[in-house]
Amino acid sequence: MSKNDFRFSMSLRVRWSECDAQGIVFNGAYQNYLEVAQAEYYRNLGIRLYGEISRKHFDTATVKITLEFIAPAKIDDVLTIHCRVDRIGNTSMDVVYEIFMDGTDDLVHRAEVVQVNYNADSESARRVPDGLRTIIETFESTGMVRPLADFPDLRGLMLS
Repeated sequence: MSKNDFRFSMSLRVRWSECDAQGIVFNGAYQNYLEVAQAEYYRNLGIRLYGEISRKHFDTATVKITLEFIAPAKIDDVLTIHCRVDRIGNTSMDVVYEIFMDGTDDLVHRAEVVQVNYNADSESARRVPDGLRTIIETFESTGMVRPLADFPDLRGLMLS
C-alpha cells in the first residue's frame, strides 16, 4: 500500500517503557500502538468507541492479527501510524495499519487485523450497523466525515 491509500494517520513518540533491553520497541508495544490508532480513527469519525452505551451498538473484538516487523523503532522516535478499514463484511472488518518514521517513507511496521462487531451479552458476532458501514465507506472512499446525526440508529456512538 501507499501512504496515499490511507485517509487517516496519527503520530506518537516512542516512550522508554515501550522498549526492550536492546533499546528497540518491544513487539507487544505495537499492538498498543494499533489500539491507540483504532480509537483515534473512530474519534476522527465522531464515534465513541469505548463506553457502555456505545458497546451496545458496536464493540470490536480482534479475531486475527498479522504483524510484520520491518525495521526497528527506538526510544524518542516519532512514528506516524496510518490506518484504514480495507473491507467491511457482515460482522467483521479488515483493518490495515502501516507505521512509518515520522516525515519519511521508512516503513517500520505493518499489521493486518480482522475485527468482529462483538455482542458481549450473547458472546457472539453481530452485524456491523448499516449507518456505521456507510460512515466508514464514505470516509475511506472520499475522505469526507459524515455527521452521526444523519444516522439516528447510531446516536449511542456519538462523542459528547
